[in-house]
Amino acid sequence: MAPTPPTPQEAVRPLEVARPLPVGERPAAAEASPGQRTAPWLAAALSMGAYCLALTLYGSYPFGPHSRAVNDLGNQFVPFHARLWDLLHGTAGGDLFFNWSSGYGVPFLADFFTYLMNPFSWLVGLFPRALADLPVFLVTLFSIGLGAALMTVFLGRLRPGSGVLRALLSVGYGLCAWVLNDGSADPMWMWGLVALPLTGIAADWCLRRTRWVAGTLLVALAWAGNFYTAAMATLAMALVLVVRLLTAAAMPWRARLRALARAASMALTGILLAAPVLTVTLAASRAAQPAPAVSYDDRPPPLDQWAQLLPGGHPGAPVPNISIGVLGLLLVAVFPFVRAVPLRVRVGWCVLAAGVAASFVQEPTVLLWHGFALPNGSPYRAAFVLSGILVMISWLALAHRPRLGELAAGGAAVALLAWLSRDQGAIGTDTWILMAGGGVPALLGLAALGRSRTPRTRAAALAALTGTVLLGSAYTALSVTAARGAIAWFQPKITFTGASLAARDGLLARADWPRSRTDPGPHEFANNDPLLIGGEGGSYYSSFAPAVTARTLRGLGAGWYMRGRHTLSFEDPVGRALMGVGSYLSPVPEDRTLFTPHPARPAPLLTVRDTLPRAAGKETVFARQERVLGAAVYEVPALRPTAGEAPLRDRDGGWLLPGARRAGTGAGGGGPKDTGAKGGGANSGGPNGDGAGGAGTTFTARCTPGSTALWYAPWFSGEVSGLGLRTTGTGSGDVTANPLRVLGRVPADGTVAVRFTGRGRQHLPEQAIGCLSGRRLTAAVHALRARGPVELAATGHRLTARLRPGSKGSAVLALPAVPGWGCSVDDGPLHAPYAFGGLLAVPLGPGATRLSCSYLPPGLHTGLAASGAAALALAGVAASGTPRGRWHLRLTTPRRTHHDKPTDL
Repeated sequence: MAPTPPTPQEAVRPLEVARPLPVGERPAAAEASPGQRTAPWLAAALSMGAYCLALTLYGSYPFGPHSRAVNDLGNQFVPFHARLWDLLHGTAGGDLFFNWSSGYGVPFLADFFTYLMNPFSWLVGLFPRALADLPVFLVTLFSIGLGAALMTVFLGRLRPGSGVLRALLSVGYGLCAWVLNDGSADPMWMWGLVALPLTGIAADWCLRRTRWVAGTLLVALAWAGNFYTAAMATLAMALVLVVRLLTAAAMPWRARLRALARAASMALTGILLAAPVLTVTLAASRAAQPAPAVSYDDRPPPLDQWAQLLPGGHPGAPVPNISIGVLGLLLVAVFPFVRAVPLRVRVGWCVLAAGVAASFVQEPTVLLWHGFALPNGSPYRAAFVLSGILVMISWLALAHRPRLGELAAGGAAVALLAWLSRDQGAIGTDTWILMAGGGVPALLGLAALGRSRTPRTRAAALAALTGTVLLGSAYTALSVTAARGAIAWFQPKITFTGASLAARDGLLARADWPRSRTDPGPHEFANNDPLLIGGEGGSYYSSFAPAVTARTLRGLGAGWYMRGRHTLSFEDPVGRALMGVGSYLSPVPEDRTLFTPHPARPAPLLTVRDTLPRAAGKETVFARQERVLGAAVYEVPALRPTAGEAPLRDRDGGWLLPGARRAGTGAGGGGPKDTGAKGGGANSGGPNGDGAGGAGTTFTARCTPGSTALWYAPWFSGEVSGLGLRTTGTGSGDVTANPLRVLGRVPADGTVAVRFTGRGRQHLPEQAIGCLSGRRLTAAVHALRARGPVELAATGHRLTARLRPGSKGSAVLALPAVPGWGCSVDDGPLHAPYAFGGLLAVPLGPGATRLSCSYLPPGLHTGLAASGAAALALAGVAASGTPRGRWHLRLTTPRRTHHDKPTDL
């Protein structure tokens, strides 16, 4: 009986292999088939639907009460999207160039390029600001859908075939383990999921010697959306292109080299089109505070890595997350056994996958994948490219119609891997459920699809596979989300709740910018409170936190986390006065969900000084504050150990405290992900505030009665009690620094007794206590106000001031002296200001009346010039209409053998 002819209603046309296909030629049936046109939409719908189903079953936002604002999603991405909302609606303090709200004034363009260039991020402007969590979720969801859809398209370029089957494999890419474990909490990285197939389509056009201009634009789009993951995607697709060229049949070497040159020129031009993204962020990265050191010495064992191919688990230790679901895993295991695929093709793709996997755990190649900088945090951020390569391999296996014996061999290989990995931490009940409930139906469905002869049986097999993929993907996402949610460290931050919205209302009611700052600190809803709820504070958490900002603020008494990549607001009166803080929020001790605004004594944001004294040798924090303030306001008494464990003197003149017998556990630290790292709730102590039992060391000093005692020990971890109050220090090496904190009011006898109870051996500065005269501080602030500007405006990336008559000397701005500022006096030429105590200072000359400063991001001009040159080159190629070469590359298409049949799967 003759084979049943295809009907117009068939939506499934995997691959007709009756003859080799030239590069530019597509099967006529595939072009006309509705399934081919709708396959990308099917992949997007299935992947997004499975993800939403998983979150609904788990009860995660926006389908339930569990917040998604875990780690950087709550600390960075929601606040940065709130900032984008402010920019879109004209309510931001600053513009794309400069951010007046965070870190007492920091550059912003590098943050924008890094965190907010995913095109889906701009959806935030369509929602109310208080619902910013929702568009942040949509960034992740739509990136999953678009990535799966584009991978479906690319697989068809890699090897023509069934659109439905390509869509099912692409769901495994859209919901790969990297997405569920790493990418979903970092919306900026999710653009990498899109960039990989985008650059793959562009590379395929290079093979076919067509659409150079369009391919260049795709590369530019990939790099503009997120340059970090786009670099990984470009490198991965360059390797894929090399493998395709090396394994192509009957292709002259000159043509191979020509395709490589075409791809190189396309990539270079596309990257240059997005050059400002690179030049600005590179300059900002060089000026940023260094991240804590990381090492790849403890690389995971091979079995730990292989176990990550199995779906449904959450690894206990850092490993590359590479699972692509049960269907994709089965076909990857089948691929080496498919005899219809030429041996050179099988070897090439297997070597590629193994080489990429090995490169993830070798430090030299880790540097290459991550832009020559070891990543801080998630150590295997490039894992999504290996997931993409595995999906390509699975499609090559399926498109060549594996036979029953080949399917059985692949299934046996997967079963062996599962058995060998049974004791791995990532393998649990969920993995076995997925392997049994998804693997067996997938194998049976593939076998039935290969032996089907009628549209009805093919449709039934496809429906079964589709249901298996949908339910298996949803269950995988659910199990990974639940496993991660059970880890104590993954506790969500508070973003938009009743407390934070009330705090925002309180800040807006007191806003007086730029006459003074309204600081939302020191409490943290997230690590970027000023972006989240408003105001102009010192809190700022970014990979581009300027080193100048971090070191200036810490030198003047502010704290930091993550070795300065997360700065904090001042908590002492002088620090707030120096930075022009007129009011700030603090939690009510009885109910820390309520917040009380407090007034402060702010100096103007711009002050005029006759002279600027230089530092005299090694300064204490108290001396630095006095020098920048321009007045002596502290007593710094000598400390005398009087009770408790005897301290030792160290070589720096400070004190070395022995470990306390009743010290708490842990070594301090905290960091930006430690919600309790702020510490310092006030509690009653014993007489004179001792209250620490017999542990620790008590120091005694004498100060003027009625003054305010403060303590400063940036790297101290433990309890500090005295004068009726108790605070907590969370210092840890140079990673977490305590701020200068108020201890209490000095009693009538002038005696200050302070007990330091450290966690283990701790270092204490020689001059750890200072006593502040409120009267002197008030006088100093009044003196600075008397010489402040008549008018002051700070809008966008500009600051202008009309000075008082007779102003001379130098103008000092309460603004860290980050590079990029240029200032002019009385409309004169622009000059770069200098630093005074880390703050911007501008020489005025005699009789100055007007000061104008503007900020230009370093690297912007260079990037714009490179982008302009690339745009001219692109326009020239487009206008010239460079003809396509005559030679058509014939991709690897197996010749028909006696067991090949012209019917579809």
